[in-house]
Amino acid sequence: MKQKILQSNMLLTLISIVIGFIFGAILLLCIRINPGVAYAKLFTGVFSQFKYILYSAVYASPLIFTGLSVAFSFKTGVFNIGAEGQFVVGSLAACLIGIFVDVPAILHVPLCLLAAMAAGVLWSAVVGYLKVARGINEVLSYIMFNWIAFYLSNYVVNIPAVHKEGGGEATKDILASAKMTAPSFITQICSYANWGFLLAIACAFLVWFTIEKTTLGFQLRAVGHSRTAAEYAGISSNRIFLTSMSISGALAGLGGAVQILGMSGRLSQFAGQEGYGFQGITVALIASSNPVGCIFSGLFYGAMKYGGSKLSIVGVPNEVVNIIMGTIIFFIAISQVFRLLLNRKKKGGVA
Repeated sequence: MKQKILQSNMLLTLISIVIGFIFGAILLLCIRINPGVAYAKLFTGVFSQFKYILYSAVYASPLIFTGLSVAFSFKTGVFNIGAEGQFVVGSLAACLIGIFVDVPAILHVPLCLLAAMAAGVLWSAVVGYLKVARGINEVLSYIMFNWIAFYLSNYVVNIPAVHKEGGGEATKDILASAKMTAPSFITQICSYANWGFLLAIACAFLVWFTIEKTTLGFQLRAVGHSRTAAEYAGISSNRIFLTSMSISGALAGLGGAVQILGMSGRLSQFAGQEGYGFQGITVALIASSNPVGCIFSGLFYGAMKYGGSKLSIVGVPNEVVNIIMGTIIFFIAISQVFRLLLNRKKKGGVA
């Protein structure tokens, strides 16, 4: 029992988080800033008021979706570095439907979400087809498709029929019927409060159920562990590969829709990559690719982003949060390497 706890992913993650904050404290001392003051501001910036917790949940919602996207693909042995592009095309599709389709809210929001999912599926399925049919490495394709999505979005934003009238590097605002805003008694506390966080929780449990309790989930995990063994058992690895990539793309696309419908209300021209897809990789790694764990790791990252935005009040650079998160991921990664080496050593000792 003790050995199992010592080798658990949760313990390794908690140790990595502690090391990340220690490293951040050392860095702050190097630039002559009191770590206690900085971390106190980070803590109070998230937990001192209820509205701060709501804002942290709002920040976390798209991160949970991209984290789920990456975690789901990990289960099939696919590294979905393309969640960024899928997020962008999902937000673009949701934005266009939100602007140009005028239907009641009970239909408009689901229609926007479905459009975002379809865009994410299409964006990911093309990469999957290139891999299956032509043998093109999916990681390289994903990286290229991230940039294609980036420039496609900027092109569409500047189309006269889509562009906001009277200037501004953004689209028109989506119609009120397409917004996912929370009831007024909640938005009075947090103006950006929306249903995205609850939708993210529902999707996390749905993904968990699919992976752990369904035949499809068993096939996904089988292919992830060993394609050769899965094919020998009669599972089509190509079909499962395409299915995994499509579902992964749908989840990232949903994240883009939640960001547009729940928070921004329009799509702005990008000066650089948004980063939600790449941050989703961090969320998935902290959660050890556990769908339910993505809820908590997404909340952690969302709270760090929101609380970190207030560090400038005490003269602390916002980049400290990125350094802490990067350190956490670094130690999570090397802890897995050490675990692998330890297991090999044990096997060698037994032999």
